[in-house]
Amino acid sequence: MRFKFLILIFVFIFSSGCQIGYLMHVSYNHLAMLNSKEPIEDVLKKESVSEDQKKKLRLALEVREFAFTELGLKRSNNYIDYVDLKRDSVTYAVTAAEKWKLEPYLWSFPFIGKAPYKGFYSSEKAKAEAADLKAKNYDVFVRGVSAYSTLGKLNDPLLSSMLAYKDHDLVNTIIHELVHSHLFIKSNIDFNERLAVFVANKGTEIFYLKKEGAQSATLKLIQNENADDDLFSVFMSAEIKNLKNWYATLDPHKTMSSDDKETARQEKFKELKDHFTTQVLPKLKTKNYVNFSKRELNNAYLSSVHTYMSDLSVFEKVFQRNGATISTFLKKCEQLNDVDDPEKTLKEWSEESRD
Repeated sequence: MRFKFLILIFVFIFSSGCQIGYLMHVSYNHLAMLNSKEPIEDVLKKESVSEDQKKKLRLALEVREFAFTELGLKRSNNYIDYVDLKRDSVTYAVTAAEKWKLEPYLWSFPFIGKAPYKGFYSSEKAKAEAADLKAKNYDVFVRGVSAYSTLGKLNDPLLSSMLAYKDHDLVNTIIHELVHSHLFIKSNIDFNERLAVFVANKGTEIFYLKKEGAQSATLKLIQNENADDDLFSVFMSAEIKNLKNWYATLDPHKTMSSDDKETARQEKFKELKDHFTTQVLPKLKTKNYVNFSKRELNNAYLSSVHTYMSDLSVFEKVFQRNGATISTFLKKCEQLNDVDDPEKTLKEWSEESRD
């Protein structure tokens, strides 16, 4: 599973007392990072920048323009500047979940509402947050993050951490983050992330079809990776639903010890991985998910999978019902700003008769 994305929780003016320390940490480090940005056009003139880096910088400029003109994403000044982070990750994301329910721990923030992750510029601070949550008996998952979006509030620079991607992954990442700037529905992170995953996968295919043609080896790889994403999404959507149902029936009379319950759920995690090995692994066309069965699973990690990958087929159905074009599909999705439950409404759209 490739976790590449995080919406940066950048709080501008409103914060409760318990968030002041976090606000200062995020604000100081983000502004310090922005102070080191340089226009990409200037970076391209530097002899100290390698040809491979310059190639990716030019690609970033190319795909951002493509996203605006061909996909209909809202035009912005994102990705015209560059920041050399001098480290592999821009932030470190903490995800947590209940041990005996597959439900994420939610943090509340201005502008974005409730979110199932919290980002730190320091790995030590992220680990401290994780340790505090573990002490409260939550499952925890911490990961480094290479890209972010400030949801159109600021101009996001291209980061050196993003240049570590393969070319087509860089294209996917930029489109993904630009989707967040185009449409973001407060307190609906799961919908927002899945929308960005779906549009970025489609948009990357379209980009390389136009750039390299239908016989492109890169296009074929992207199509295979997207097919694997769809396969993994269908599989995990069902497995997570089953696991949620299992938790609901676990020890209803509260007679089991914590050790016995933990043993039981580790058996369920093993069962899930065994299902992956027999049902999904033989069908994979790429190596993107081949190590999933070797991962140590907990509810926090599975909640992250749920946030990004569950029910992508619903987006595909609505996409096909709206002309199979990104711009028309996004205009349809913009209507979800005015509903109480965007995911429920999207599902209803996907089930509508095509008569």
